[in-house]
Amino acid sequence: MTVTGRLSFLDRYLTAWIFGAMLAGVGIGYFVPQAQGLMNRFQVGTTNVPIAIGLILMMYPPLARVKYEELGLVFADRKVLLLSLVQNWIVGPLLMFALAIIFLRHYPEYMAGLIMIGLARCIAMVIVWNDLACGDREYAAGLVAFNSIFQVLFFSLYAWIFITVLPARLGLSGAVVQVTMGEIAQSVAIYLGIPFAAGFISRTLLIRLKGADWYDGRYVPRISPMTLVALLFTIVVMFALKGNYIVRLPLDVLRIALPLLIYFVVMFVASFWMARRAGAGYETSATLSFTAASNNFELAIAVAVSVFGIDSGQAFAAVIGPLVEVPVLISLVHLSFWFRQRFFAEAHDTMAEPVTIPH
Repeated sequence: MTVTGRLSFLDRYLTAWIFGAMLAGVGIGYFVPQAQGLMNRFQVGTTNVPIAIGLILMMYPPLARVKYEELGLVFADRKVLLLSLVQNWIVGPLLMFALAIIFLRHYPEYMAGLIMIGLARCIAMVIVWNDLACGDREYAAGLVAFNSIFQVLFFSLYAWIFITVLPARLGLSGAVVQVTMGEIAQSVAIYLGIPFAAGFISRTLLIRLKGADWYDGRYVPRISPMTLVALLFTIVVMFALKGNYIVRLPLDVLRIALPLLIYFVVMFVASFWMARRAGAGYETSATLSFTAASNNFELAIAVAVSVFGIDSGQAFAAVIGPLVEVPVLISLVHLSFWFRQRFFAEAHDTMAEPVTIPH
């Protein structure tokens, strides 16, 4: 039986479902304007409750499959860990800052929103992309935790430097950004801490009660579809919140989307190349690349809304992030498999056939 034949109906047409979810969200936001007001009622501080629920449910199955007992081995390769740190917290922010200035210097609100996306390193959907590309789950979990700590400690400082200080030094319009460490810590606790704890507790307790064979053979397959269903739900809700703007300002959408597209592709390809040069295998290279190329759009949206307001240009630019990231990262999953076949021939011969996402 082919790999495609083993896929569920939802898995087999995932790309189509994601684009359908985008269109559905935009349609709801444009044709049912009262839907945005309804969804905004479920707002606690800067957290949109439906989106938070979707992201938590989306992340739980991949994190429940992580072999937490092996996490101590994840960071044995200090060279690859340093590479991840450089890519995520030096190269990524600087690249997005440069692209924002090049493409959006005459649109300061959009420029600030784009910069904010570059500062928000991914702690959520990267788990999904890495899993689809057959990356290293334990390494992904470790890098996500690593990025989370850095976000709690440095996001506020980075936002002030990249949005307030540097644009002013370059003669561009800056904006005073005041984001507390507590606000960032709250976001990290919601979108990473809850599913991380649930996954760890599930694996620890259920293996102890039922055994590893039952857990990996029966429990994990049952909960796996939750990831894709929650992903589609989250996309619908997020796009519904800005559907009216996306339809009314198509040129602005394209203006913001172009530097994002360049960013995702350049970060992914460069990270893959650097990881391979550093001697990393396919699974580690894929994980590092998806971690470097992905961004925490939920955090960027939450901060943009809390600082600049729901109707601000900064919030609009932040929402365009997933509009570009979702289809591009899906395409990069396929590119990752091509890299595996082209540059990791030995790994391709020894690894199980990936459960890919057909076009």
